[in-house]
Amino acid sequence: MEPTAADTSATTPTSPTTPATPTSDPLTADELLLWQSLGRLVHSLPRTLEQDMARTGVTMTEFAVLLLLSEAPDRRMRMSALATASGVTPPRVTRIIDGLSRHDLVRKERHSLDARGSEAVLTDAGLRAMHAAQPAHLASARRRVLDHIPADLLPYIAETLARLAGDPHRQQPSGTSADSR
Repeated sequence: MEPTAADTSATTPTSPTTPATPTSDPLTADELLLWQSLGRLVHSLPRTLEQDMARTGVTMTEFAVLLLLSEAPDRRMRMSALATASGVTPPRVTRIIDGLSRHDLVRKERHSLDARGSEAVLTDAGLRAMHAAQPAHLASARRRVLDHIPADLLPYIAETLARLAGDPHRQQPSGTSADSR
C-alpha cells in the first residue's frame, strides 16, 4: 500500500513525553510528493541513463566501475571495495569485471598481500574507453539530472543523496556541510 498524505486530525495523539515514531507519522503532502517521485526516479532513471550510454559501448554501470578504477591509486581496487563504492553486490561487480576483462578494459589479479582477495586493475584500453564514454556520460548527467537542480540547492541535495546512498565519507551530522570538515 502506498503511503498517503493524511489529515493531521486523523493521527493518533501523542503526549510530549511519548513522541510519535517516524514510521507512524503520516507523510505530509511534500513528503509524499518526494517519496513517490523518488520511487519513480529509482526505476526510470537507470533505464534512461543506460539508453543514453548505449552508443558508447559501455553501460552506465560499467562506466561507473571504470571511473572508480581510474580514480583509484595505481588504477586498482579490491573487488569488495569496488562493489561497495559502485553500489552493487559483490557477485554483480564480479560479473561486470569479468565482462570488462573479456574486452581487455580491466584485469583481475590476486591481491598482492592477501591471496584470498582479488583486485580489479584498469588497463590503458579501459582508461581510453572511459575517456571516450565520458562526454556522453556528462551530457546525460546534466540533461537528465543536474540541469534540473537549482545551483543554490545543489550542495545540499548532493550531501543528502550521498548520505542516503551510504557514502562513508559523507556520514556527518545534519546541518554541517562538506566544506566545514
